Formats: sequence, structure tokens, C-alpha cells
Amino acid sequence: MNGEELPRDHGFPLRAVVPGIVGARNVKWLGKIIVSAEESKSHWQQNDYKGFSPSVDWDTVDFKSAPAIQELPIQSAITEPRDGALLERSGEQVTVRGYAWSGGGREVVRVDVSLDGGKTWQVATLRSGEDAPPVGQAWAWKLWELSAPFPQEGEQLEIVCKAVDNSYNMQPDSVAPIWNLRGVLSNAWHRVRVSVKKD
Repeated sequence: MNGEELPRDHGFPLRAVVPGIVGARNVKWLGKIIVSAEESKSHWQQNDYKGFSPSVDWDTVDFKSAPAIQELPIQSAITEPRDGALLERSGEQVTVRGYAWSGGGREVVRVDVSLDGGKTWQVATLRSGEDAPPVGQAWAWKLWELSAPFPQEGEQLEIVCKAVDNSYNMQPDSVAPIWNLRGVLSNAWHRVRVSVKKD
């Protein structure tokens, strides 16, 4: 891992890593490998990592009614500035940085950033490697950055980001319509609230 022998905490001596597939399927500490035409009957595959309607609760859930999660939805997050940061308006511009990723090898093609809680949007610059990955093989996080003038007024900013992949999957604005009893697949817009220091 990273050019070194795989450490014990990460599955030494052998771990299955399947690019583009949810991490729950990247099994640590393999005891055996079975090649099968049928889905695994294990608890984790059959009765755990599955997504349900917001109306399903622990009294009504039927784990057999949903397929196991294999790919994750598009997601992004802000890494700078941090939530609660105090920004100096004297700089005239605010720089926002973060990362984005989509499951199934889908490439992130755009990240939209808002400085006013989602009322208006600007497109961030994507930081890419040397070559674009082959279609369906975008396994790595995509870093992004936006430098923009501070809004004219206000001592508080709500910075929001949302990503779009090459299938035009887009993050939802809130958790409520995608909530589920397991808490999985939660990929709503990431929000950071910061204060702006007066001149």
C-alpha cells in the first residue's frame, strides 16, 4: 500500500480491493476466495448494506426486497475553509477547496460552489492528472478549487458544494429525501458556515 508492504490493519497479507465498488466489498483478512455465479449468502451481503425508502423503519424493513449496495453515488466535500473559520475580508477573495468522487468508475466532470447557501453558483476548477482516465475507470478522488470575490455584504457565509459526474448524476440538496434507516448512501450537498471579519 503506497509502495510499502500491506500493514496488518489494512488486511495483511492479502486484501481484495475492487475499484469503483463500495468499500464494504473490499474485504480485509481474506481466509479464502470463492468464485461463484451466485451472490454471497453472508450477513453483510444479504442483511446489512442496503438502501431503503425514507418510509421504511426497523419494524417494516425487508432486507430481501433490496439489492446490496455495490456502487456509491456522486459526492463531494469542502476541505477549506473549515466550518466555523473566521475569514479576513481584506483578502478580497475567498478560496474554497475540496474533493469529489463518484462510484462505478464514473468521472467527476463538474463541481458547483455557492457562497450564499445555494442561491447562486460558480463552477470550480478541477485539478486533473496528466491524462483523463479511460471511460468507466475514474477510481481516484478529484480535487477542486474556486477563488471568488467575497459577497458584498454579510458577516456570515454558507459555502455549499455539489458535484456532477459524466452520467450527469448530481448530489441532492438535502438528506431528507434520501434518508434511510441504515444511514447509507448519504451524499447531500456539503455545507460549511464561516464568519467574515469586518475591515
